[in-house]
Amino acid sequence: MLTRKQLDLLQFIQQRMSEGGVPPSFDEMKDALDLKSKSGIHRLITALEERGFLRRLPNRARAIEVIRMPESLGGQAGAVKASPPSEARRFTPSIVEGGKGKAPVERMPAARLPTTRATDGDGRAITIPVMGRIAAGTPISAIQEQSHSVTLSPDFLSGGEHYALEVRGDSMVDAGILDGDLVVIRKQDTANTGDIIVALIDDEEATLKRLRRRGSSIALEAANPAYETRVLGPDRVQIQGRLVSLVRRY
Repeated sequence: MLTRKQLDLLQFIQQRMSEGGVPPSFDEMKDALDLKSKSGIHRLITALEERGFLRRLPNRARAIEVIRMPESLGGQAGAVKASPPSEARRFTPSIVEGGKGKAPVERMPAARLPTTRATDGDGRAITIPVMGRIAAGTPISAIQEQSHSVTLSPDFLSGGEHYALEVRGDSMVDAGILDGDLVVIRKQDTANTGDIIVALIDDEEATLKRLRRRGSSIALEAANPAYETRVLGPDRVQIQGRLVSLVRRY
């Protein structure tokens, strides 16, 4: 699932490629999405690349290839019909990413996570909710609803309330967290530096990263040198829980 701005950018690039065979410049992308700086475009392109929608070709200026489009748009790179050039700038932002667009943005409430208390005096297996997918790479849409449940031994849990998430992405591979793993999260809104946490960014997107403190800022650090650390103001990040265990299916 792409955010609104990720989808807008992908459509804009595909449109320009369909019209003239040349991808737009970063300045053109920035203006089309009404962003204040090109750093936001870099993050969006990285996100689309990590999720298999774009590919950057090395040693070539402005070399971006659209590999595929979302299934809702036909799934093929050529599935988006070109719009008149004047339409390229008429995007309606609905996701806050790094700053607010000119139009008012309706913000989602922070994810409300139903959890099952991880205490069983008889040592029996405990069922906890699986709250969908979490990006170990690029933030995905904030987790909102339970998808199913999983039953675990109490040995996988600590005191308190827990939920589980399915991992998508490879940014935490050096911490032993792989694409497809199921991570067990203790619900809490504080954590220590060095903890692996579920972070909710701008009330909109959730990601699994290692927490670092940098003065008054919060750094969300990947465990893969291919990914950059994101440094954000404390008002932009909410801690949704801390990683306590991991389940892997073979």
